[in-house]
Amino acid sequence: MELTEAAQEILETLWTKLKEAEVSEITFADIQCSPEDPPISELREHNLIRTSGNVLQLTTQGEEESKNAIRRHRLAERLLIDVLNAKHQLLEENACRFEHLLYPGMEETICTLLGHPKTCPHGHPIPPGECCDQTSDVDQRLVSSLIDMRPDELGKIAYLQSRQSKEIQKLMAIGILPGSSIQLIRRFPSYVFQVGNTQYAVDKSIAAAIYVRLERNENTHDPDNTTPGRRRRRGRRG
Repeated sequence: MELTEAAQEILETLWTKLKEAEVSEITFADIQCSPEDPPISELREHNLIRTSGNVLQLTTQGEEESKNAIRRHRLAERLLIDVLNAKHQLLEENACRFEHLLYPGMEETICTLLGHPKTCPHGHPIPPGECCDQTSDVDQRLVSSLIDMRPDELGKIAYLQSRQSKEIQKLMAIGILPGSSIQLIRRFPSYVFQVGNTQYAVDKSIAAAIYVRLERNENTHDPDNTTPGRRRRRGRRG
């Protein structure tokens, strides 16, 4: 189904208000539209919304389409930040443009490459897709939370994300900053990783706030730690 950008943006607004903000009803005034506006007529024609007086509701088909629109938008944000290093102040405008360029199915590829992120850069949930249930695609990810990395996996810190601002401040205060090279050393009993010449041990909640743009490493697929490369690196750590 091909919709105009204006119609897709209305769907996104309806989703965020009805499904996430849990607003009981949306009026035309709430979305700054009138019943005669072309995008509203377009959504009616595709049976994506129904109206009663000044109130709008999503149909079952509209709920699915609006969820997909939100998913594309937030994956576009994630891609711009995680892979293209876009600046946050330009994120919203560029994401709106980018999401409309995604053809059906492309968002699944992007989601897989990003490691099936659960939230956008603003912390809002990304509705899961079919690809999120296919764990066999995990090795194709580009960005991963530290808690999902394997020992000896390498990368650069892409961003820090937590609902607790104190956690972010603590990490930044000790030098854990976006752009820094990072290597996970072990996951148990605590998460131990190295940034620069310094090793850190943190609990799972702190590790979950660190997102890493991964670097391909031929030794990271050796679960038994038997490759000579691994033994040599561990020997240097002493």
